Amino acid sequence: MRILGRDDVALALKGLGPAVLDAVRSAYVLHGQGHSQVPFSSFLRPPRPAGSRIISLPAYLGGPEPVMGLKWISSFPANVEQGLQRASSVQVLNDLDTGYPQALLEGSQISSSRTAASAALASGALHGSRPVRTAGLVGCGTINQRVLAFLTLTHPELETVVLQDVVPGRAEVFAAELDCEYPGITFRTGDVAAALGAQTVSVATTDSTYWLDLAAYPDRPSRQVILHLSLRDLSTDSVLGAYNVVDDIEHAVRERTSLHRAEQEVGHREFVHAEIAGVLGCSEPPATDGTIVFSPFGLGILDLAVAQAVLKAATAAGLGTEAAGFDPGSHRVTAAMAGRAA
Repeated sequence: MRILGRDDVALALKGLGPAVLDAVRSAYVLHGQGHSQVPFSSFLRPPRPAGSRIISLPAYLGGPEPVMGLKWISSFPANVEQGLQRASSVQVLNDLDTGYPQALLEGSQISSSRTAASAALASGALHGSRPVRTAGLVGCGTINQRVLAFLTLTHPELETVVLQDVVPGRAEVFAAELDCEYPGITFRTGDVAAALGAQTVSVATTDSTYWLDLAAYPDRPSRQVILHLSLRDLSTDSVLGAYNVVDDIEHAVRERTSLHRAEQEVGHREFVHAEIAGVLGCSEPPATDGTIVFSPFGLGILDLAVAQAVLKAATAAGLGTEAAGFDPGSHRVTAAMAGRAA
């Protein structure tokens, strides 16, 4: 089995942005065509620390280069207070013929990259040919850092980014870091209202209190795209008042997401208008002048697609380690044992 640690994955991902976008787009299209298996994610919520969880995402993705495996990802928000990353993950890829584990990859970078790529793809498809010059980032963590990287690929015309975070000083530090990395973009910090003044807004927080009421910010631009990545920020009224796009309706309307909460309140799912696979297949964006909200639950097929691209790049570059002993070995029954069994 090939093992790719954190540094191996980081090196393999360098310059791989366009390939990651292609992999995520292809995965969505294949899923929309029925060439995938995506069982519901399983949630493990340990008693402490409060708010912590570990999620397992098994999946199979068909197409020209089929792949199957499992993502195992933890989210421990209290880590941030100790200077640690909130999320950690491992990705297992299995051989299609034997089912044996084929590769083990450090998965947090794969997870953040697939989330960010899916958000940027959605922003591009939902805006269509309209240029996007302003973006807002609500939450200044790893996810939105990666979202910006992919937004610069899908919206190369991007000029101004407004940053907001509930932790004092975090947005200012983030802005200084990004200013060095993207000298062609102007970074400003502000409150939620300032961030929501942008054409595309990515919401990636650790909040799960449905705190964001879009109606309280009436000066938002028309046809604004909200990338609702953390899934539990928007109020029910915000969901019901928007044109809603999801990655998969059966996955997105569950596990206490804002969409799930809206369904429980109104008793139906008619407020969900489209799945992203259908939007990616259209030449024009949705015909609405209202706010468009993209709420991706996060399908395991995206992790598979990106992990496969990373593994391919890493193998070509000679990265990683081949580890023996991860196959079960031989289990042949000898003639003597067969005779005794009879």
